[in-house]
Amino acid sequence: MTLLESAESKFALVNGFRTHYLEGGKGDPVILLHSGEFGACGALSWEWNFDELAKHFHVFAPDWLGFGQSEKVFFFDDMWNARVNHISAFISTLRIGRAHFIGNSMGGTVLVNVAALNTGRWPIDRMVLVSGGGNVPDNDDRKVLTEYDGSEDAMKRMVDVLIKRPALRDDPEYVRRRHALSIQKGAWECVAAARFKAPVRERKPIVDRVPAYSKINVPTLIVAGRQDSLRELGYADSLQREIPGSQLIMMDGGHCPQIDDPEYFNDAVLKFLRS
Repeated sequence: MTLLESAESKFALVNGFRTHYLEGGKGDPVILLHSGEFGACGALSWEWNFDELAKHFHVFAPDWLGFGQSEKVFFFDDMWNARVNHISAFISTLRIGRAHFIGNSMGGTVLVNVAALNTGRWPIDRMVLVSGGGNVPDNDDRKVLTEYDGSEDAMKRMVDVLIKRPALRDDPEYVRRRHALSIQKGAWECVAAARFKAPVRERKPIVDRVPAYSKINVPTLIVAGRQDSLRELGYADSLQREIPGSQLIMMDGGHCPQIDDPEYFNDAVLKFLRS
């Protein structure tokens, strides 16, 4: 299968930062927000979904600041708002306007929090949360991600945690590709910086910026993997109860169900976005 055949790799200067993104297709815009593990980028998160979505929509998949081919920067005073403002500026720079948003893991969590703030910072029409939102357990699998040492063996362990699809878990080339992205100049440092905590001050939790999910007023689809060990058991049901009118799809798979079963995921998301 040829992946990302409809995606064109582009760069834009967004708020002074060189920003990489994939673009393809025609129609109403869809913005894809990737996950936040070491080596993550738009191409890795959405390579099994981009082409199918681009048959029906005008699709954009930016690399967050610090990830992929975007500029390697980190704001120690407030990275959360820096990321949100960067995507706002990306939308403005490319003159995208109102759009559907799909976010996986970190991308989904930032997305649901922006929607909950209800300030109009992102022009969200409909949104799809893929393993995003909810509480994050501090378990052994989480530590595999946070304590990544940059080795290929550690990347194999990370892939085993994130993905349940045997054809990818057992593919050395797939692991090597993810590993190569994780050790690009500045990439490890930007992801690792999010875990730093100065001993002289309290680390400000992100949650204090976010109102209740009950304030969300956009159509929402929640997609969760039944074998996801990086979210608390039952978190997706809680999200559905909190977000008014939201829909929930449980899939066989782990933290990246859009990779574990892309055909099922693509069909479900297209049905939701086109309804």
